[in-house]
Amino acid sequence: MLTKKRGYAAGDGRAGTPARRAGKKLMAAGRTLAAAESCTGGLAAQLITAVPGSSAYFLGGIVAYSGTAKNRLLGVKTATIAKHGSVSAQCAREMALGARNILKSDYSFSITGVAGPGGGTRHKPVGLVYFCLAAGKKAIGYKRMFSGGRGRVRTLAANFILERLAKVIE
Repeated sequence: MLTKKRGYAAGDGRAGTPARRAGKKLMAAGRTLAAAESCTGGLAAQLITAVPGSSAYFLGGIVAYSGTAKNRLLGVKTATIAKHGSVSAQCAREMALGARNILKSDYSFSITGVAGPGGGTRHKPVGLVYFCLAAGKKAIGYKRMFSGGRGRVRTLAANFILERLAKVIE
């Protein structure tokens, strides 16, 4: 599924996409990237790998949908999930750091949220997504609320983190 946004079709790997911009910067800097995804189910990794030559900088991605998978695959502490939940800034941070440590990348990102249509609560409504970008000793968290259906929330979330990534790459 392609979604038109800002003059490009998300998912096509063309020059104007956030994935292409981030990839060019990673390539120029000689840096590598790892991904940890939950609610996007690997969509951000799909956008990255749609760009020809992405194997030069993209080491891989881990899709960890359940709390158990986040713990076992990414090292998210069970105490973090118990106290803050799988959809939280704390979980997003541990996911990003886990992906970076496991895949030994320079940069990593994570996405965790409620894509809908169900699963939302008063405190964590459908459309709420937490992100984290990790590089070196820095871990930058983001929280966004997206509107629309499940597909739109997932597409916007994947492109949001790739846009942020392109802005922070040195």
